[in-house]
Amino acid sequence: MNNIKIETINYNLYYGKFHALRDINIKIPEKKVTALIGPSGCGKSSFLRTFNRMNDLIPGASMTGDVLIDDQDLFKIDPVSLRQNVGMVFQKPNPFPKTIFDNIAYGPRVNGLKDHKKLEEIVENSLRSAALWDEVKDDLNKSGLALSGGQQQRLCIARALAVQPSVILMDEPAASLDPIATLKIEDLIHELSQNYTIVIVTHNMQQAGRVSDYTAFFYTDETRTGRLVEFDETKTIFTNPSDQRTEDYITGRFG
Repeated sequence: MNNIKIETINYNLYYGKFHALRDINIKIPEKKVTALIGPSGCGKSSFLRTFNRMNDLIPGASMTGDVLIDDQDLFKIDPVSLRQNVGMVFQKPNPFPKTIFDNIAYGPRVNGLKDHKKLEEIVENSLRSAALWDEVKDDLNKSGLALSGGQQQRLCIARALAVQPSVILMDEPAASLDPIATLKIEDLIHELSQNYTIVIVTHNMQQAGRVSDYTAFFYTDETRTGRLVEFDETKTIFTNPSDQRTEDYITGRFG
């Protein structure tokens, strides 16, 4: 396996008294795409939100165990600087009600960058990296909300890239998109993985098979607590899983 970017050791997540995730141990490799799969309610998105501490914002949420990013204790990193390093793309595109330019420039400006020429460079580079520049370069003053759904999602990816993260989290980034827009997002994920560590939640088995290098299969036990059943290279998970539950889920026997 490549260098380890993120590691969890006996990680448990609680929402109040509900035990959402139990004893999760995983090593997520750097500059690869890791897919989190499993039936609804098994804790995939909750696990994803751990990595930029969004669960901290939920009243009653608590955690035990260790979560490391670049061998640093995630819970000892300032959440603001953590979220600069760990970008998030949500299921539904959520552009700000601003121009395309201002959507991308937002993060760098919040971080204190005022130089307009540098902002222009960041906007162009981010849009190029998100495979959107050629479509919008003449319309940077147009509202981000005027773009199509697929373009909006790529705008949100560009916005995440503008603050130069090393990790990008994606929570079902193509769930609300048509097949052509979905394919563009998948191609983009493949391109981005050359420079970024990507963790993606998906309910689409074919998508997991297409875009990811590694796959983690989550399932719930009899108490509805999410558990990691197995984690391996995607080709192994899809062709020769070690647990019957994984095979049953991937072949559509349940879930």
